[in-house]
Amino acid sequence: MNIVINDRECQAQTGDRLLDVARANHSHIGYFCGGNAICQTCYVKVLEGAELLSPMSDAEKAMLSDTLIKEGTRMACQATIEKPGTISLLTTVEEAARMALSNPAQVPAYMGKMGWESAVKFRDTIVFQAQRETTGHPIEPVELLIDVAKGIGDAIQLVLNAVQSAFGLKRPAAKPAPAKTEVEARCDVTAVDGTVACSNGHGKLETPEALKVHEHSCASCN
Repeated sequence: MNIVINDRECQAQTGDRLLDVARANHSHIGYFCGGNAICQTCYVKVLEGAELLSPMSDAEKAMLSDTLIKEGTRMACQATIEKPGTISLLTTVEEAARMALSNPAQVPAYMGKMGWESAVKFRDTIVFQAQRETTGHPIEPVELLIDVAKGIGDAIQLVLNAVQSAFGLKRPAAKPAPAKTEVEARCDVTAVDGTVACSNGHGKLETPEALKVHEHSCASCN
């Protein structure tokens, strides 16, 4: 099935997390914590197809304010695709980026609003994080570090791709191997002590007949 993220069509399957779909398709989305419901940067606004997604998780209920929920906000690291159909999303980081380009004056108010909505759920968020072990949402420190490292690596690659696209930069094409000249292609043979030897590492050839067979079957000695 197809899912539209930030106005770009992406490939997805039922059962996929929205975050995994966005990462696989190199969409602009935040995931500093590697998708472990900690950093709150993977918010997405569901523009279409909310009924095709999984119900709100415990993490989303703890971290999303009522206002954000009414606006269709989900956490991409928590929401999964349960039914096929049309789904359209706008990530909050992309929304902020577009706002910065089209109307920078709105950015402070937007950031203030998002900060306030986080503050409203601060207590619930702290309680959820503190009780993860007992509520079935444990975090393995090693896995968390690996997820964070992957997230940072993907983010860096996304930035590099964006810079290359913006400035029209392309990776230099690999230089083709130079063609061998006729002199380089043929065997370099010398007569030593009545025998014929190939100085390119094929050893001594006892007779002129052997030389002919050698040159015929091995046209290039290198």
